[in-house]
Amino acid sequence: MPDHVHMKNVLRRYVELFNAGDPAAVADLYADDAVIEDPVGKPPVTGRAAIEEFYTAAMSSGVRLALVGEPRASYADRAAMAFTARLPGLLIEGIEVMTFDEDGRVARMEAFWGPDDFGHPTGE
Repeated sequence: MPDHVHMKNVLRRYVELFNAGDPAAVADLYADDAVIEDPVGKPPVTGRAAIEEFYTAAMSSGVRLALVGEPRASYADRAAMAFTARLPGLLIEGIEVMTFDEDGRVARMEAFWGPDDFGHPTGE
């Protein structure tokens, strides 16, 4: 099982790679049979090829991610981060929880955000 340092570093790297616009590198953080639910309640995206397509579409929108504080990791196989997703004139605040496999890859990502988490950045 990965340790808390590894899990926190993966979450930080995820944000860096997302903001660099590299969907293939983000997908490489995931296990081959990984599942993402973004946001929770939407149909899941399964498998690295589908996950890369998901991130390609998300990144093409121009969204930028930022951590709100440091990632948190459990004694088990999960880590979480509070984040903002910024688009021109729109800010989404959310939480992502990632579950890791034995090899330290993300096996599942769940994003928690919904209609009450949308705002407008000051000055935009």
